[in-house]
Amino acid sequence: MSAVSSTDTPPLTASGFLITRASSDVAGKAQVQLWVATDRGPALLRCNDQRPLFFIDSSQHSDAALLLQHNQVMAELKQLPLKTYHQKPVSAVYCASLQHFFNARRALQQRGLELLESDFRLQDRYLMERFICGGLCFTGKPVQRAGYVEYQNCQIKSADYQPKLSVLSLDIECDMDGELFSVALYGNSAAQPVSEVLMIGEPQPCPGVQMQWYQDETALLNGLLERIQQLDPDVFIGWNLVNFDFRTLLARAQHCGVAFAIGRGGALSRWRDARDSNQGYIHIPGRAAVDGIEALRSATYLFNSFSLENVAQELLGRGKKAKDVDDRMAEIRHNFHHDKPALAAYNLEDARLVVDIFEYTRLLDYLVLRAQLTGLELDRSGGSVAAFTNLYLPRLHRAGYVAPNLPADGGLASPGGYVMNSQPGLYRHVLVLDFKSLYPSIIRTFKVDPWGLVEGLLAAEKDADQVIEGFRGAWFHRHKHYLPDIITSLWQQRDQAKAEGDQARSQALKILMNSFYGVLGSGGCRFYDTRLASSITLRGHQIMQTTAQWIEEKGYRVIYGDTDSTFVWLEHCSSNEHAQQVGKKLADTINTKWRSELAEKHRLDCHLEIEFETHFSRFLMPTIRGSEAGSKKRYAGMIETDQGEKLVFKGLETVRTDWTDLAKQFQVQLFEKLFHDADPCELIRCTVNDTLRGKCDGELVYRKRLRRRLDRYQKNVPPHVRAARLADQKNQQQGKPLRYQRKGWINYVMTVNGPEPVEYLTSPIDYQHYIDRQLKPVADAILPFAGLEFESIVSAQMGLL
Repeated sequence: MSAVSSTDTPPLTASGFLITRASSDVAGKAQVQLWVATDRGPALLRCNDQRPLFFIDSSQHSDAALLLQHNQVMAELKQLPLKTYHQKPVSAVYCASLQHFFNARRALQQRGLELLESDFRLQDRYLMERFICGGLCFTGKPVQRAGYVEYQNCQIKSADYQPKLSVLSLDIECDMDGELFSVALYGNSAAQPVSEVLMIGEPQPCPGVQMQWYQDETALLNGLLERIQQLDPDVFIGWNLVNFDFRTLLARAQHCGVAFAIGRGGALSRWRDARDSNQGYIHIPGRAAVDGIEALRSATYLFNSFSLENVAQELLGRGKKAKDVDDRMAEIRHNFHHDKPALAAYNLEDARLVVDIFEYTRLLDYLVLRAQLTGLELDRSGGSVAAFTNLYLPRLHRAGYVAPNLPADGGLASPGGYVMNSQPGLYRHVLVLDFKSLYPSIIRTFKVDPWGLVEGLLAAEKDADQVIEGFRGAWFHRHKHYLPDIITSLWQQRDQAKAEGDQARSQALKILMNSFYGVLGSGGCRFYDTRLASSITLRGHQIMQTTAQWIEEKGYRVIYGDTDSTFVWLEHCSSNEHAQQVGKKLADTINTKWRSELAEKHRLDCHLEIEFETHFSRFLMPTIRGSEAGSKKRYAGMIETDQGEKLVFKGLETVRTDWTDLAKQFQVQLFEKLFHDADPCELIRCTVNDTLRGKCDGELVYRKRLRRRLDRYQKNVPPHVRAARLADQKNQQQGKPLRYQRKGWINYVMTVNGPEPVEYLTSPIDYQHYIDRQLKPVADAILPFAGLEFESIVSAQMGLL
């Protein structure tokens, strides 16, 4: 690799955005390597002579020194002005290299010494302690390399930097065994439009598609590697990109003896299998690999299915270029051998769909913002615990503490959110009052904080004026805390984003704020303490119960409460306008009372805020099926808007994926009758009649997910599994690929001979099953409130039929 000498080159200062991070030993010393995107192009920052470390109790200082000397580990032990949560002083074990770090950790753990913060990767600790979150400013000696600049002996610090990232969508087509057919590339890599397909085969015209042809799989892989280096993207995107496309490409490269060097500077990618699943992770130096499915989930998108076809149809109104979307493999194989232009168009459209979904949802903007807020990698899936740790740990160190290890027992369960026993009934004029971000506002108001808990427990013994009582024995310090201030900053940023109409930023901030409670209640977080989580949830219970009491003192009736929402029945309300007035006045009254309550009794500023959220002109709270008790998290209501009436369903069959379209449509129609005081009997009789006569056959399909491999279902074999096994039995008999062995979705119908897959439906449909299991349960949850009964309505008709 060519380079320009840097002997006389002065250090250069520049800014950039972090793409990937890594560390390794170079010449016997630990080095952190950071790839960043800058205004001048990609850059590799080398941060030399780093010393990986962990902590031990200072009482073990001498024993540790002898053990390390005995194991010939190069390390320095140094007592620091830090302490554990139990007020014990700690010493740091500084190692000369990563190899010595791993040897030191292993040697001390084998002798039973407790190590603290020994599970951090060097590059993560390096960035965290410098508060690096996405943007950074660096100084180093530049060396020009092929396609990038390398900066040696770098010093870095946090900086605001808004990147312009080049993105390349990658999608492969292959046979069932993974043998490659083609690869599509689409995007704006290196700020130039890219739209092409690399395919095995003899050159032939492919109208509308730019093609590159290769004689075999090895040539295709080498061509792909060369093209990636030419296009030089910052970010790969795709659908199941890591665990299908890249996993397959790595496997085929190994099979063909091709070094899979797709990183910047020709660096090899590295694969790591997950411990507890069949998933894996890929590290590509200088390039992020963002899977669209995981990115949507991290941004809290929900779909019945995260297949590319389904998501594209829901968001974009278009889907794949395939005649049979549910059996694409047969069509892909056929087209590869007989219609390569069709395969090329199909392959390229998949890559284009991913780009369009990312642009429609602003997913990359969200991930960049998440990195800027938390320090998480662009391609990190999940990461709530890591995000919290990135933000909190360096602050804890500056307060003089080291963090505890993960709880050995996995963490005790903490109380969940408040859910009130509902009062079932059919109502007019129900208000919903919601606390705005209840759990974050509790953290802000009552100073719930890991460091605050440690200091609060100490202060409670000496000066009660300095503490706020929590739950389950918790005391929080009034002044020593970090989390309330972190949330306040995020809250203010979110208010600004909402005022500016920046929905992506507002959503990212909301997700981050709301994740903190879950992190503190998770045994997978080193800051877990059941007193922390309980002081949030049980305080929420107290707030909800007190709020309901105040509302009822005003003469209104609370019929349900759920986590942060209170449902209020205005029994004597005269109009929609009256309901709106009452809702606004109630919210103002409750907010005033909470401000007064907290100031007078606890000397606290109130950050609780309840909002008048919804007015249901009609509302139904059902009973638990087969019981007279009210249900929870299940209701339906009607809202009147400027655009007309709107039905809202929560937890009912209409919004559940495991009910048929027949049941869903029937439920909607029944509620429309009920909320307009119309007689539903004719609707019920017609629906039953149409079902029995086969007029609703297209609405009888069940769609369910196979959550395990098909052979893992042994003792309990539910209907959808039986249907999937029958389908693959038929597929095998006909020489077709097996479709349901490794999870997935199955569409099936209940017949007189049991469940049968839609594609192999041969038996008569069991219509009575749909009346008994789909129509009747829906009706039985609604009709009693109108004084009616399903059986009595349909019994005479059933006799005639």
